[in-house]
Amino acid sequence: MKVGEKAPGFNMEAYWNGEMKRIKSSDFAGKWIVLFFYPRDFTFVCPTELRALANREGDFQKENAQIVGASTDSAYSHKAWFEKDLPNVKYPVLADTGHTLAKDYGVLIEEDGTALRGTFIISPDGVLQYSVVSNLNVGRSVDETLRVLCALKSGGLCPVEWKKGEKTL
Repeated sequence: MKVGEKAPGFNMEAYWNGEMKRIKSSDFAGKWIVLFFYPRDFTFVCPTELRALANREGDFQKENAQIVGASTDSAYSHKAWFEKDLPNVKYPVLADTGHTLAKDYGVLIEEDGTALRGTFIISPDGVLQYSVVSNLNVGRSVDETLRVLCALKSGGLCPVEWKKGEKTL
């Protein structure tokens, strides 16, 4: 899968705002989707990212974007962890227990069923517009993800460090 291609859809169990439910990518028709994978529940770096995204969720919503998390843990694991340690996380977190989505997005570590840290921005027409994958021990920047979303939405040529409201090239 490459940037510019149709992004793989999803239809799986998730933990979302206190409930376990089935979530489909089509539930977010007409919106940008910021899909991010994280390695595991109950780990050290992951909660820093999940909290940071939760704290900025309103900024993504203002940009007509839905944050969707994913890991290879179960929805029951998500529920236990989020209720205990992450009550401010209100966006859906997919339970990719079959590892299909992590495989589709090229982030699955086959040996142990863990997902690498991957961030994917998908346009409302379902096309992958941005993809960044990093190793397990380095958290991503929420500011940079939001900046890239805004740059993609601008439709212009955005120079280095471009920010929303600035002129494009």
